Amino acid sequence: MARDRLRVLGALIDQGVIPIFNHPDPDVCVRVIEACARGGAPCIEFTNRGPFAPEVFGEVARRFARSDPEVILGAGSIVDAPTVGLFLAHGAEFVVSPVLNPEVARVCNRRMVAYSPGCATPTEIGQAHELGCEIVKLFPGGAAGGPDFVRAVLGPMPWTKLMPTGGVAPTEASLRPWFEAGIVACGMGSNLIPAESLAAGDYEGVERRVREAVQLVRSLRGRG
Repeated sequence: MARDRLRVLGALIDQGVIPIFNHPDPDVCVRVIEACARGGAPCIEFTNRGPFAPEVFGEVARRFARSDPEVILGAGSIVDAPTVGLFLAHGAEFVVSPVLNPEVARVCNRRMVAYSPGCATPTEIGQAHELGCEIVKLFPGGAAGGPDFVRAVLGPMPWTKLMPTGGVAPTEASLRPWFEAGIVACGMGSNLIPAESLAAGDYEGVERRVREAVQLVRSLRGRG
């Protein structure tokens, strides 16, 4: 059974940087997620990509439900209600999308699961709020206007919690402007978990990069 939505939202915000990845082999997925968790990032977004992705996600989620229930697995790149239903049935504890889909929001709200839709305009962000979305994914983050856009939105809508994905890298030069602008978290894919690391089975490298990114965010927040 999925844990409380408020606990998941709090964990996402506290972690600050959410690793995003996809792989068709459940064993590789488990190793990557274990590395992220050791690095201080037990909240991970699995991208819905390729055939049988929900089944891969379900197998991985079952393993962690038994071995490490502190791991919080979310499903990303969800664009329609049937797909979100599949991932919720397979154990997704939060849902992320590149678009804003009211039907996905309704399904998630009915199940009390956190939904972060992709928005790139103030109007879309306002619509996401009306649909009960606490954390809004700013996507694509860099192309949508970057930290300047965040500041512009938070001026008239200071209650907004934004999580950019795209245009964010695990460096101080990249992260400082975003967090100083007021984001609550950010998502990182290949900049944090490079494809070559997965191909080489370099899970220690993944752990190191994740730990450095998590610690950097904590430092930028004055918690380091």
